[in-house]
Amino acid sequence: MLLAITSEQINEVINKLIDGGINLGGKILGAIIIYIIGKFIVNWANKLFAKMLNKRKVEPSIQSFLKSIVNITLLVLLFLAVIGQLGIELTSFAALLASAGVAIGMALSGNLSNFAGGVIILVFRPYKVGDYIEASTGAAGTVSDIQIFHTVLTTPDNKVIFAPNGAMSGAVVTNYSRKDVRRVDFTFGVEYGTDFEQARAILLDIISKDNRILQEPAPFVEMSALADSSVNITVRVWVKAADYWAVNFDMNKNVYATFNEHGISFPFPQLTVHQA
Repeated sequence: MLLAITSEQINEVINKLIDGGINLGGKILGAIIIYIIGKFIVNWANKLFAKMLNKRKVEPSIQSFLKSIVNITLLVLLFLAVIGQLGIELTSFAALLASAGVAIGMALSGNLSNFAGGVIILVFRPYKVGDYIEASTGAAGTVSDIQIFHTVLTTPDNKVIFAPNGAMSGAVVTNYSRKDVRRVDFTFGVEYGTDFEQARAILLDIISKDNRILQEPAPFVEMSALADSSVNITVRVWVKAADYWAVNFDMNKNVYATFNEHGISFPFPQLTVHQA
């Protein structure tokens, strides 16, 4: 009799395990299905939202920020749906999060600061996607994306910098792309005894032949200093921002070649020693 009861108990336990396994398997399978379908819906919603922003011609800087927020929100909702399907009560989960709220808040204090910095950047717009900037933090490059927590910069040598928005919003930022026109400054040193008016005329001729150099504001060419070993001539010209570096390099090359053609020399540092 004792043996029969033991067998029944064993069978009952086995049946409960089987039923529990089937129930748990069904929940896991349902959670997987919800995740797969939910991920598809999240991707579809993100693409739809992006198309809507493009259709309304929202600025790229704001687009990237809003898309990041929408994507994170949808993923959180999907996560809640999956744990709900697994049988975890959302109220218990919320209570757990509330109890850990202080610790999470302290851990995420930097990210909250970066989030606030991103909002400040989008509101006051010290820079936008496509601008070349240099910050007092040391970060410099072309803005390729403004995310929730970071500003993504691409350097001229194709490095990617992730600069925290909190630091960027409080930094001194130089925006080289904000204005359509920029001034290019040069200082050319010639030997003492060089005819300044001749050198000035040559420089003005070089400037007049470069169609990228604007005539308004007028180019500036004047003697700026009588240095230790040279007479320095300062040249200031205005160009479109896109032509800045091309004009900078070409001007140096053209002045060097033209001065050599006219016998105008660039001096070396000299020191005169008088011997008694």
